[in-house]
Amino acid sequence: MVSHSPEENEDARIELTSDTFLMSQALRQAQKAYLAGEVPIGAMIVREGRILARAHNQVETLRDATAHAEMLALTQAQEALGDWRLTDCDLFVTKEPCPMCAGAIVHCRIRRVVFGCGDPKGGAAGGLLNLLQQPTLNHHSEITGGVLEEESVHLLKTFFHEARLKKKAGSDG
Repeated sequence: MVSHSPEENEDARIELTSDTFLMSQALRQAQKAYLAGEVPIGAMIVREGRILARAHNQVETLRDATAHAEMLALTQAQEALGDWRLTDCDLFVTKEPCPMCAGAIVHCRIRRVVFGCGDPKGGAAGGLLNLLQQPTLNHHSEITGGVLEEESVHLLKTFFHEARLKKKAGSDG
């Protein structure tokens, strides 16, 4: 029988409030988007270790350009708290937020934004620009990027590769 020290057992436990665990839950939402034919981005909002909202992109499903995972999660969290101010909340999202989502994040006063992969062409949390820490705005969010980055990138690349193949197959016929 193998015996483990208490320290080893602590290391083996999953920390349910860790950035990695919470991002893995956001990735589960991104997988739902992928299976629905949506750009695979997932988001979660957490307050004091409690998940308030889970969402994934539903732009095509709802025929709504604003139905990004972050926007849907913000709405859910506001409903859960009964307040539009989300000052003690953290947002976990699989891809760096776009300018629309970053603007909403600032207005809702999210404390911290944790994302999987960056978006140098269109991200608004340090990629293309940084609205989350814009000095002239009334609120600033802490930013942590690169959490489960490889998994987030892989899901997006797979989705867009398959979309290109489908488009090519459709145009060949």
